[in-house]
Amino acid sequence: MPKTIKLTRGLDIRLKGEAGKTLKEVSPRLYAIKPTDFIGVFPRLQVKEGDHVKAGSPVFIDKYRENIIYTSPVSGTITEIKRGDKRLLLEIKIEADGRDEFVDFGAASPAALSNEEIIGKLLDSGLWTMIKQRPYGVVANPDVKPKAVHISAFDTAPLAPDYDFIIQGKSKDFQTGIDVLAKITENKVHLNVSKTTSAAEFLQCKNVTINTFSGPHPAGNPGIQIHHLDPINKGDIVWVVGVQEVVAIGRLFNQGRYNPEITVALAGSEVIAPAYYKTHRCASVFEILKGNVNEGNNRYISGNVLTGTRIRPDNYLNFYDSMITVIPEGDQYEFLGWAMPGFNKFSISRSFFSWLNPGRKYVLDSNKHGGERAYVMTGLYEKVLPMDIYPLQLIKSILFEDIDLMENLGIYEVEPEDFALCEFVDVSKSEIQTIIRTGLELMRKEMS
Repeated sequence: MPKTIKLTRGLDIRLKGEAGKTLKEVSPRLYAIKPTDFIGVFPRLQVKEGDHVKAGSPVFIDKYRENIIYTSPVSGTITEIKRGDKRLLLEIKIEADGRDEFVDFGAASPAALSNEEIIGKLLDSGLWTMIKQRPYGVVANPDVKPKAVHISAFDTAPLAPDYDFIIQGKSKDFQTGIDVLAKITENKVHLNVSKTTSAAEFLQCKNVTINTFSGPHPAGNPGIQIHHLDPINKGDIVWVVGVQEVVAIGRLFNQGRYNPEITVALAGSEVIAPAYYKTHRCASVFEILKGNVNEGNNRYISGNVLTGTRIRPDNYLNFYDSMITVIPEGDQYEFLGWAMPGFNKFSISRSFFSWLNPGRKYVLDSNKHGGERAYVMTGLYEKVLPMDIYPLQLIKSILFEDIDLMENLGIYEVEPEDFALCEFVDVSKSEIQTIIRTGLELMRKEMS
């Protein structure tokens, strides 16, 4: 049955630079598939420098799950295979040839195919990698049936893209993607929408349970939604798929090809004209940023300011990201800044007088204002994490590597993004998201 859930705990960080509802189109020449975007993958290359690929051609596979294939988003030439320390595979760079050649996987109605045929088509095309599995946040195991699939149709992170805007004109592909997921999971698909959603593409969707959420960030996080609908216990498997990933799956069955088109929000206080851009997955961000960013020392982020990855302006969009954020670097320091009234400073408490203007939007930089220090018991974690767990105790159990305690405290339910606000309000300046990821990796290795 559909549910309506109102969350009261959390925190909305109001920043300047929200993307305007205008859509531009860019076609970058360079693309890069990054194995580091996929957790727990041991890549085995299927190409070498100089090879020609089509959209949908295999680029690498998972060494320990050879049926999981990672494919090229465009047709072109492999120009560079970049490695890091200990020959860690970092990037496979592709220069597009503009011919838009693609592997034809055959258009087909999901209703006319068996579950095995649907899964095989997703695996062969590389679109299976768009289905993530919880716990652990890894690419889903096609041999294990989940107890449910969750799609979050809204994002509450700072400056997050508006999926009501992004989904416009994509109802056919989105519905086909839903039909695919419903077929292979026996109609256990949840579409979680915001209370303010007005997009017919979401509200009129079939073969899905539509749940409604309201409240501050992180109400849009799939982990928070799953916790309030049907929590993950030991042994449970849940799939999570993004809105644009569902659209891409639908295109595969409607068009018979891997179409990597994606709408990306360019946002942030240092962007001259924040807007939406239609481009391709894994594209170079240079063409998107060119001529639209203030001069100065800026922080470029693939993703949002809380959970995104720092990139250079000549780097590439992360595989699962739908936004690029640009904020000041934060290399300026002020003497006795803590003693100033702070009318222009954001604070969760009333440490600064900015609380007198609750609707104000802020320009925040990446400055942490101090280094890591001993833990201070503040009770702030519980105020910003709307889950019935003990966050501080879970963090400590991970640091002590106490497997049994981690299980009892809910490690299977969480992802690092769910603790992003805890990291933001943490007066101890701890890398909490890194700690959570370390705990999940420890559990994954123990349980494998």
